[in-house]
Amino acid sequence: MNPADAIDLSRVAAWMDETGLPSGPISNAVELTGGTQNLLLAFDKGGQRFVLRQPPLHSVAGGDQTTRREVRVLGALARTDVPHARLVAACWDPKVSGAAFFLMEAIDGFNVGVGMPALHAGDPRIRRRMGLSIVEALAAIGRVDHVAVDLADFGKPQGFLERQVERWRAQFEDYSRYDGWPGPSGLPGVDIIGRWLDDHRPAGFKPGLMHGDFHIKNVLYRHGSGDLAAVIDWELATIGDPMVDLGWLLATWPGHNGDYTVAQIEPWDGFPSGEELIAHYAALTGRDMRSVLWYQVFACYKLALILEGTFARACAGKAPRETGERLHGNALRLLARAERWLQA
Repeated sequence: MNPADAIDLSRVAAWMDETGLPSGPISNAVELTGGTQNLLLAFDKGGQRFVLRQPPLHSVAGGDQTTRREVRVLGALARTDVPHARLVAACWDPKVSGAAFFLMEAIDGFNVGVGMPALHAGDPRIRRRMGLSIVEALAAIGRVDHVAVDLADFGKPQGFLERQVERWRAQFEDYSRYDGWPGPSGLPGVDIIGRWLDDHRPAGFKPGLMHGDFHIKNVLYRHGSGDLAAVIDWELATIGDPMVDLGWLLATWPGHNGDYTVAQIEPWDGFPSGEELIAHYAALTGRDMRSVLWYQVFACYKLALILEGTFARACAGKAPRETGERLHGNALRLLARAERWLQA
């Protein structure tokens, strides 16, 4: 069932009228795609275009809290230069649409995970600009004064890096409760990489806003240029070490020789290399890059262990086997990428 069928738009329209938003019926409703697990619905009302976002119906407990966190960070971003979809309003009454939801402005942009327009596909110079502009957005996130925008209590930066490896190692070990999972031996190198991360953890960092899942499918690009239009999907945002976001971007940046990527993006020539992304980020932020390898390797490690969870569930018959096998393959490629970086 798509969002247009699952959500009673007449109730949404009535709620918008009561809230003082543009009046009139909802029309031209269309589901938005791009990989998000949330329900995304764009529609017109009162001469304006809106996007409704809410957790999937029958989602796990805590969806309301996740929505509240995303609404809070979007509200804070209005006081920054971070490109994002402006928050319009939020509704916490599940009787309106089946769950808490919020409305954003509609962004005139595209997601490369869905497809690349002819202009961008035909010009490597524009694709290079696309790579540089995603780093510029990441630098803008890292510059946010989280205290000044009332996000001082949005996360727990004290001991943030010290908690990371052990947290994901514990989750990985917990997969042993799934019958049929081959265990840690199915991910060669995971223990060695984990020990390296423990031994080489950066001594400190400057706390700041983190997106939490920063990669090329979580941004929208402008149709007429290589500039970034908005960073999307803020549900995992927190206050921590912004360099973790950089590591995540690098770990998921498409590469050669079977390297992991979050999306098949063609053509790829013209996009900057990982080394160029690092140099651009350093020039924009002035941050110390001496530990950047740790953040790259950590991102590979964390994402590999997250993906392995689906494989473990698939082994126990609790997730589609084909999906589990595919994500297990991605986990292997991520760890292999980390090992190549360490060897280099």
